[in-house]
Amino acid sequence: MAPKKESREPRLTPLHLHDLVENDDAFFGPGDTYDGQLFDKPSFDEANLTSTDFLECQLNGPTLNNTELRGVRFRGTVINDSFAPVMHGARTSWRDTEVTAPRWGSAELYDSSWQSVRIDGGKIDFLNLRAAKITDLLISDAIVGELDLGGATVTRMALKNCRIGTLDLQQATLKDLDLRGTEFRTLNGVGSMSGVVMDDYQLGLLAPILATHLGITIA
Repeated sequence: MAPKKESREPRLTPLHLHDLVENDDAFFGPGDTYDGQLFDKPSFDEANLTSTDFLECQLNGPTLNNTELRGVRFRGTVINDSFAPVMHGARTSWRDTEVTAPRWGSAELYDSSWQSVRIDGGKIDFLNLRAAKITDLLISDAIVGELDLGGATVTRMALKNCRIGTLDLQQATLKDLDLRGTEFRTLNGVGSMSGVVMDDYQLGLLAPILATHLGITIA
C-alpha cells in the first residue's frame, strides 16, 4: 500500500486590527478607499461599490443585498455576521481576510482571487468560485448548499467540519484540497480530483461514483 500523503495546510496570516476609526458615512461610492475603519451594521444594499478598497477594516453586521461588488478588494479585513441574499462579487480580491458567520444566499464570486483567507461558520446556499484563483483558503464549520470550484486553480484549501450539498470540481486544477472531516452528498467532476485529500470513510462513499467513472463493474 502506498504511504499516505499529508496535505499542506492553508497558510493563514493572523490579523491584528488596532486603533480603528468608526465610519459614519451615509454614502458609499464606487472606487473609494477605506483604510483602518470600523463599520457597525452598515447597509450596502443596492449600492455600487465597484473597485472599492477595504484595507485593514472591520465590518460588523453589513448587509450586502444586490450590492455591486465587482472588483472590490479586501485586504487585512474582518467581516462579521454579513447578510447577502444575492451577492454580485465577480473578480473580487480577498487577501489576509477573515469572514465569520456569513449568511449568504447566492454568492456570485467567480473569477475572484483568494489568498490567506478564513471563512468560519455560517450558511451559504450557493458559493460560486468558478474560475477563481485560490491560495490558502480555510472554510470551517459552515453549511454550503453548493460549492462550485469548476475551472478554479486551487492551492492549499481545506474544508473542515463542513456540510456541503454539491461539490463541483469540473475542470479544476487542484493541489492540496483537503476534504477530510467534511460531509458532502454529491460530487461532480471526478475526473478532476487529482490533488484532493480525503479520509477512508469518504473514499468508501465515493467508490460507486469512481467505479462508474472508470468503467468498473462491481458484481
